Amino acid sequence: MASYKTNEFKGGLKIMLDGDPYNIVENEFVKPGKGQAFNRVKIKNLKSGRVVERTFKSGDSVEAADVHDTELQYLYNDGEVWHFMHPETFEQLTADETAVGEAAKWIKEQDMCSVTLYNGAPLSVEPPNFVVLEITETDPGLKGDTSGGGGKPATLETGAVVNVPLFVQIGEMIKVDTRTGAYVSRARDD
Repeated sequence: MASYKTNEFKGGLKIMLDGDPYNIVENEFVKPGKGQAFNRVKIKNLKSGRVVERTFKSGDSVEAADVHDTELQYLYNDGEVWHFMHPETFEQLTADETAVGEAAKWIKEQDMCSVTLYNGAPLSVEPPNFVVLEITETDPGLKGDTSGGGGKPATLETGAVVNVPLFVQIGEMIKVDTRTGAYVSRARDD
């Protein structure tokens, strides 16, 4: 099994700690005036999502996690699990609710998602940064209220609720940033 020394630590590196896979979020090399140098590392548990801070003595090595990211196409949800397919091998994988998490409210059939695999099984699912979704329910806008002074909640086809400008109506396609859950613009037909 591969391992990483502390001088190889960087953001995004996947390591094993206490039997769980972790992702390095932030790495800071500290060289105190007196004593041994160390790395202060913020790591995110890929199973639970908890972020913790740990320190490693300079020169320590940590086991690499068998985790990699791949692009998979979302197929459908059968009520219990979400089905994904590799676009080239047509291999299908299923992800449970804990793996999909917040992504469930942004993805629709045939969207490409970044899926983190741990020992060949989906660990987490990242939706595309921007998605285009249809508004299924929102309050009617007021005539002439076209400036961006306020907003109103709108329910999208996936069930997500975002705040949209007053001029946006039911049935319109809008672009949403899934990282912040914020309305970006009306979607244009390309």
